[in-house]
Amino acid sequence: MNRPEIALIVARATNGVIGIEGRIPWHLPADLRRFKQLTMGAPMIMGRKTFESLPGLLPERRHIVVTRDAAYEADGAEIVTSFKAALARANAPHVWVIGGAQIYAAALPYAQRIELTEVHRDYAGDTLLPPFGPEWHEMARDPHPADGDRPAFDFISLARKAA
Repeated sequence: MNRPEIALIVARATNGVIGIEGRIPWHLPADLRRFKQLTMGAPMIMGRKTFESLPGLLPERRHIVVTRDAAYEADGAEIVTSFKAALARANAPHVWVIGGAQIYAAALPYAQRIELTEVHRDYAGDTLLPPFGPEWHEMARDPHPADGDRPAFDFISLARKAA
């Protein structure tokens, strides 16, 4: 198979937080719907902690889990020990990288696209994702205003600039 399109999908608070104690610190139903819509039918690469944070296997998507523990087992998941092994296992034209921070860092040099939910609030957290570098440019932005206790957020599509 030719090199797949590798895309990251991530929600990040203004201060860079993407998680706290294995969970996302906000609840944005529109973000969950977008995640489902974009990832449906494609393999998803994730770290073990991200896999364990899911409510279960997500329908109609392959779960490729990267862990240092080669003996790790999880029903319905495909286990690999490196990001490159995950890409080889995916063997698909399009692959989603869904987290966590270490997997995003490993995938970023290979990615062509990022689908970012930019949450316009600072949150306490123990997992951070720094801003993306200058090699990324914004292709589209869909702003959403605050709603009650839910913060404002933007859906942003980023693409890697041509070399």
